[in-house]
Amino acid sequence: MRIGVVSDTHSKRLPEKMLNDFKAVDLILHLGDLSDLSVYKKFSEMKPTKSVCGNMEDEELCSRFPRKEILEIENCRIGMFHGEGPPKKVLESVKRVFKDDKVDVALFGHSHQPFNETMEGVLYFNPGSPTDTVFAPYLSYGILEIKDGKVMDARIIKVGS
Repeated sequence: MRIGVVSDTHSKRLPEKMLNDFKAVDLILHLGDLSDLSVYKKFSEMKPTKSVCGNMEDEELCSRFPRKEILEIENCRIGMFHGEGPPKKVLESVKRVFKDDKVDVALFGHSHQPFNETMEGVLYFNPGSPTDTVFAPYLSYGILEIKDGKVMDARIIKVGS
């Protein structure tokens, strides 16, 4: 299973490279800060799409998406949460939110800073933002490959490379 992972699109123009790469995935996971339903609709027209609510959506949009979601994909437990707080503390908030959920992968956004690290058996993965470099060194998104309950590959892909 190939999964496109994206966060913090903020209703801005989506990069063609990402859209082309997402044509080859099985599922798209958006980690919040869609800011507008049109972004979700664009992704869901391409592939099955799941999203969580970020901190930039209005009440109406947040009523459509949960704050946190846990998916079981190919026997792999994947947690989705936007994140909260200052960029340097986002990982702490993610660990706290999933501490009792026994996830294999914790997906998050909010900081716009790409992050791809396994700690205590959990892959913490932030794809960055494909549209906004505030707090981030470059624009990016991610691709996860999962097979038989294991993450076979987790890549951060820089926009423009």
